Amino acid sequence: MPFPMTSIEHVQVSRVLCGTNPFFGFSHFSAARDAWLRNHFTKERILEVLEACRLEGINGTISSPNPFYHEILREHERQTGHHWVWMCTPGGNDWKEVEPGVKWCADHGVEICLPHQGFTDNNLIPAENRIAGGPEILQCIRDNGMIPGWSTHRPETIIVSDKAGYDVATYILPYNSIGFLCPVETDWTGRVIRETSKPVICIKPLGAGRVMPPTGLSFVFGSNKPIDTVAIGFLGPGEAKEDITIARDLIEGREREYELQYTRSKASLVR
Repeated sequence: MPFPMTSIEHVQVSRVLCGTNPFFGFSHFSAARDAWLRNHFTKERILEVLEACRLEGINGTISSPNPFYHEILREHERQTGHHWVWMCTPGGNDWKEVEPGVKWCADHGVEICLPHQGFTDNNLIPAENRIAGGPEILQCIRDNGMIPGWSTHRPETIIVSDKAGYDVATYILPYNSIGFLCPVETDWTGRVIRETSKPVICIKPLGAGRVMPPTGLSFVFGSNKPIDTVAIGFLGPGEAKEDITIARDLIEGREREYELQYTRSKASLVR
């Protein structure tokens, strides 16, 4: 079914994106959970999550430049005819190290390329209002036919980039109700997101599993812009459908009572 959309330049993307940290064992929680995720997410299980997202109208996904994931996306597209807008975050210490990843992205159908925060934040110089190597790598992205953006964990990146007039169309930034991986208070992060004219891709909306979906998604969708989008990592097709339904209700202003998680200790709360 259709899902509310936004635009990143000429590309239409859904206001929920399929995150990929769970697929590749990045739990942001523990080594044991990382290992469980890596063992759990076979190609078949990733395809099941992608299919659940497709059925809910999701058309965008974010990952590193990953050949395994490229193969899975192309297989899902062959099976269903569904086009995935793939956003990638190539990394490196300086722009010369990022350049090969940019070219890999261009060769593998990536449409939106956002150098990883490992490059962006390490080369951010707020006092000089610049990102070292920023213009060079952004030009490289344009020259390779992709839309450029920045992936960052620092709200200052958005401020610097907007002031400098860099050729970027979007930003990736962590944003969640508990401030997980947010270097300043959430009210400051939220203000930076709202005041930029560019769409922001809000990541870690559930604090890598630390925040319950109705709480976390209400916070993010209630305080970002109508042109922003939110990337969520899903543990399975059922979770994808559940979280996407909550997001759809919030975006469309629909109130709904969601099923609460019942345990014996909550028996006295039931009327």
